[in-house]
Amino acid sequence: MKARDISILIGIIGIVLMMVLPIPHQLLDVLLIINISAALMILLISMNTTDALNFSIFPTLLLITTLFRLSLNISTTRLILSKGEAGNVVATFGHFVAGGQLAIGFVVFLILIVVQFIVITKGAERVSEVAARFTLDAMPGKQMSIDADLNAGLINEQQAKERREKIEKEADFYGAMDGASKFVKGDAVASIIIVMINLIGGFIIGMAIHGKSLTESLNTYSILSIGDGLVSQIPALLISTATGIIVTRAASEGNLAHDLSAQLLRYPRLLYIVAGTIALMGIMTPIGFFATIPYALLLVFAAYWLQRNMSRKQKEEDLLVEEKEIEEVRSPESVISLLQVDPIEFEFGYGLIPLADTQQGGDLLDRIIMIRRQCALEMGLIVPVIRIRDNIQLKPNEYIIKIKGNLVARGELLLHHYLAMSPGFEDDSVTGIETKEPAFGLPALWIDEATKERAELAGYTVVDPPSVVATHLTEIIKKYAHELIGRQETKSLVDSVKESYATLVEELVPGTLGIGDIQKVLSKLLKEKISIRDLVTIFETLADYGKYTKDPDVLTEYVRQALSRQITQQFASPSEPLKVITVSPNVEKRIAEAVQQSDQGSYLAMDPASSQQIYQRLSEQINKVAQLGQQPIILTSPTIRMYMRQMLERTLQDIPVISYSELEPNIEVQSVGVVNA
Repeated sequence: MKARDISILIGIIGIVLMMVLPIPHQLLDVLLIINISAALMILLISMNTTDALNFSIFPTLLLITTLFRLSLNISTTRLILSKGEAGNVVATFGHFVAGGQLAIGFVVFLILIVVQFIVITKGAERVSEVAARFTLDAMPGKQMSIDADLNAGLINEQQAKERREKIEKEADFYGAMDGASKFVKGDAVASIIIVMINLIGGFIIGMAIHGKSLTESLNTYSILSIGDGLVSQIPALLISTATGIIVTRAASEGNLAHDLSAQLLRYPRLLYIVAGTIALMGIMTPIGFFATIPYALLLVFAAYWLQRNMSRKQKEEDLLVEEKEIEEVRSPESVISLLQVDPIEFEFGYGLIPLADTQQGGDLLDRIIMIRRQCALEMGLIVPVIRIRDNIQLKPNEYIIKIKGNLVARGELLLHHYLAMSPGFEDDSVTGIETKEPAFGLPALWIDEATKERAELAGYTVVDPPSVVATHLTEIIKKYAHELIGRQETKSLVDSVKESYATLVEELVPGTLGIGDIQKVLSKLLKEKISIRDLVTIFETLADYGKYTKDPDVLTEYVRQALSRQITQQFASPSEPLKVITVSPNVEKRIAEAVQQSDQGSYLAMDPASSQQIYQRLSEQINKVAQLGQQPIILTSPTIRMYMRQMLERTLQDIPVISYSELEPNIEVQSVGVVNA
């Protein structure tokens, strides 16, 4: 064993022997001073500890110091009762605190007992108990959090092991503190009993054995008993305070001094209010001007000094941040950040800044939040964050929309004007600046506030500039939704479904289909403006048919048929028949015969002349229906639906193409045109 280990063992044995062996008062003085020094040292360490586990020996130390203190009590009691003395330390505490008056000394001792036993010891005991209970209750959740971080790759095995060990040590520490705090409580009770024994026993022994008078015995043993109680209770009070500090520290970033200065003095302006209140107390109450004004002035000076220091530190931090940003720009690695492309960007000229500036009444940011919610409800798509920025290269009233860094739409707005769209007939009394509605390309007018009411009475649809932007942005998102859903977004959707339908997802991914296969199907649905909100039905269908084919086109057709009720409600009205353009059997046969199979799937391989002929007939029927003010919808057989869609993909991609299998049996269908070729 090392010398350090032997010395600790000798010290513990010595503490036990002190209870039975007499100790000279000279050695007792030294031990009492050591007791006070140890208690003060423990208090200072607890104040400077940032983490309770850094002082994990505290519960054991609490037991040892309590035992040491009780041994000193026994030794002093032995000397008091046997010789009527207990050394200079005890006598000094008794005379100094009592001030020559026994009543004062006894009252001070009782106050110390009350403060320690009722306030500090009781509070520390309760906090230790609650901390131990909550620490034990939180262990399973913390363990699961560590396992989740480990599975996600956020931490390695070594870090996970260290975190688990820390959780176990915290549980052991607070459990030990819960038990050790009982020693402090018992020590306070024992001190009261020992003092009473010294008083009563001293009176009896002093008069019966030593032959002292009642007054002499009362003076001698009262002073020594009070001194003994004080010299033991002051260290006990310090250690009780240290116990409370240790178990009440939470969410700390530094030691006690750092936390007090950082948190209590975080708001210097409040010191002005305190100073004003103190000054008013001195002026308006009998407390006195000279007792309060100096302190109020000191608070004012402290507030000013703190504000100046905080301002200087803030400037230094801003300078450091600026220097760091400059250094990052100069570093070779800074180029990597330039490679990132935002999924959606909205840029505008300086004249449209009020739209996004909340201080000027702009609500564009709130509208974008509503757009994302609307897209999630209507399309089942989680729209990524939309990057908004001003661009001095644009015209003042111009804005552009980019998808993955590429310009897809632009428009112009006139602030303090309204966009009025005609109901189908023009009213000469409504005048304004001619333009086109950016979302749908309809003819419109920019009108002023004075003309707004007249346009509304004439049947015009009148909207404000923020609504124009919101509508345009919404339509762009719907149009390019298939480009916004990638593998990462698909993985997020799969994970959200897995929370409620774990069995379904485990069967589908990765055994039947991969994330990329699911992403292709979802993208094809969104491209034809079919909502993917019903992911459970989509995944059920993919799990059923993904065992037989991996062709995303074929899988998409199966999914569309499974979503027949949704598709029917999207295009049909319950009160009116669904008006469609049908394809003649001859055309369907020609398309079916032109389908070619390959390892990558099937595709349409029709000669250019036939394709042009069918496309021309389709365009004629679509234009005829559009002139009647109706939405053109093409209805085909399930076998050729996706090939018909391929023919219209580039030029007529907004025309819905549905099959008979995608309509509910009870829906009434009316043909308003037939494609013959």
